[in-house]
Amino acid sequence: MDLQLKNKRAFVAGASRGLGYAIARILAEEGCRVAINSREPRTINEVARNLAAETKAEILPVAGDVSLPEVPLMVVEQAAKVFGGLDLLVTNSGGPPSGKFDTFDDTAWQKAIESSLSSHVRLIRAALPYLRKSDSASVVTMTSYSVKQPIPNLVLSNSIRAATVGLTKTLALELGSDGIRFNSILPGWTSTERVVELMSFRAKANGTTVEEETARQASETSLGRMARPEEVAKAVVFLLSPAASYITGVMLTVDGGIYKGTL
Repeated sequence: MDLQLKNKRAFVAGASRGLGYAIARILAEEGCRVAINSREPRTINEVARNLAAETKAEILPVAGDVSLPEVPLMVVEQAAKVFGGLDLLVTNSGGPPSGKFDTFDDTAWQKAIESSLSSHVRLIRAALPYLRKSDSASVVTMTSYSVKQPIPNLVLSNSIRAATVGLTKTLALELGSDGIRFNSILPGWTSTERVVELMSFRAKANGTTVEEETARQASETSLGRMARPEEVAKAVVFLLSPAASYITGVMLTVDGGIYKGTL
């Protein structure tokens, strides 16, 4: 299938590693011009050089911590200026720390809100003027299957990512008349650095090893394993693409069958 992505202009937040990197890579392989963002300038510049060399695509590194109020507008405008606009946006950020409800104070909650909700709001707001001018505008927010089935010891993520799903669905309804599609990907357990951190937290709490916790978690999926980052990224890229032109307002779980509900 031709995804019709050649020369589309994309911005991917949180793209120096994990799912963000995998998404950026597949977009580049499909012929997009891709702006990749991460908070560390040295890291994102190196990732951009390597990705451009491997895919032969135009890769623009844009450094900045999107959890800070002033950064989303700055990085989106920088990318749009170089590309002459934007067609595709992926709002993605690192997840909040593990822990139970009574271990977090107001400061921790506010930091999690800035990272896992406000960053999505500000990135979308910054991109809207450019997306409205695109003939193939599409936004994917990265959340988690925890919005449907809460995960133990992740009260911050369980709570705040659900708000991002509400935002995504609302914008699909509000801005469909502008020709902008909004969807969300709800990944399950994926072999990324973030998941290693979570498994390390569990291993320490349970007196086990990271390997044991990883195997236990993987066994809860129908497929008996965690996802590879590119497996989730391919679903993202399809939803972003003009090949999915009549799909909007969808909250798609990509979780190997770990979610047990019917809706």
